[in-house]
Amino acid sequence: MSAPLRTVDVRGPRFAAWVTSAVLAVALVLGSGELVAVQAVIFAVGAFAGLRYAPYGVLFRVLVAPRIGPAREREPEAPPRFAQLVGLGFAVVGAAGYLLGAPVLGAVATGLALVAALLNAATGFCLGCELYLIARRTLPVRT
Repeated sequence: MSAPLRTVDVRGPRFAAWVTSAVLAVALVLGSGELVAVQAVIFAVGAFAGLRYAPYGVLFRVLVAPRIGPAREREPEAPPRFAQLVGLGFAVVGAAGYLLGAPVLGAVATGLALVAALLNAATGFCLGCELYLIARRTLPVRT
């Protein structure tokens, strides 16, 4: 018997992508490894604990969702959680670059994370989610 499929309001990850885009843009302009590290922690919570516990998910659920009404569409949580894991990887590299004296590495990794977040926020296309789906199709399934 498999575990029930957890789903999320499709508007939540897009809201989180807007907030992430703002945070990463400010971090990029300031060259702030500390701010990228904070974003890395936020990605880690979403990836490992789930979107329900991620700070931007909480903001969406508590402040935004009650004002815009109930979800009309839901999606599986696994692809956006994987996207958080991908974002975590880029944010860790970005923060390390800035904090360890390699600002070009920090800027490139942060910029790539920003592009992915902005793409999701502006168009709804989640690059990390697509990577998840590709991996599911191509990697062997363990039973």
